[in-house]
Amino acid sequence: MFFPESQVKIWLYAKPTDMRRSFAGLAVLAKNKMDESPLSGHLFVFINRRQNYIKILYFDRSGYCLWAKKLEQGSFSYNPALGEKQALNWMQLKLIIEGIDVQNIHQKKRYNHPLCA
Repeated sequence: MFFPESQVKIWLYAKPTDMRRSFAGLAVLAKNKMDESPLSGHLFVFINRRQNYIKILYFDRSGYCLWAKKLEQGSFSYNPALGEKQALNWMQLKLIIEGIDVQNIHQKKRYNHPLCA
């Protein structure tokens, strides 16, 4: 089940990943490209070139777990310009999984009544 502990770190590998990779291949990427131990219990997030397929790898004391999601339309949004390895928080991960692009969100102007100010 996908219920990792709240104190784990979340690492996004921002380069496009071949989604034919499974447990061993993604663990090698985490170790060699991200310089992190895949056995640490941290989450390792990988996204393909078309940005419509995501895999999350983690280790939970008894073995590797792999969570995957493929979008029928749309894409997962993240900023690859922030580096090859990016630290995420839970909210950022949730926004990526839900397909919400925080780069293009803008605050709408709200009505401000002069008597309420």
